[in-house]
Amino acid sequence: MKKTPRINCQECRTQHKCCEFGAWLDLDAAKKILELGIKGADFFHLVKDDSYPSGYATSTSVEDGRCVFLTKKGLCAIHKIDYSLKPAHCKEFPYEDGKLSPFAKYLCVAVKSKPKRKKKKSPGRK
Repeated sequence: MKKTPRINCQECRTQHKCCEFGAWLDLDAAKKILELGIKGADFFHLVKDDSYPSGYATSTSVEDGRCVFLTKKGLCAIHKIDYSLKPAHCKEFPYEDGKLSPFAKYLCVAVKSKPKRKKKKSPGRK
């Protein structure tokens, strides 16, 4: 069984890099986030998705190559006001369902910078 690598986001110098593409979340959660009155808050791409509690998913908008909730200081505006409303995807990244996300190699600086291990040759093989 392959062990899931542990990534400590608190040690990352560019924590905001993983926020460049926005995140999917439940429609009802998006409505609550809008009630926070965050300047520039916006969502798009509403889709029917029964895996979300409301049955609908939406995505945070992206402007100038970053999530609209990412502040100029590289912090999440939702996180600063009400962490409980921060999209689960954002809280869990670079993991999904307890495993390293397939997107981590593109979005997570810590994963990108890890050197690849060479496979050991079995005895008797050339």
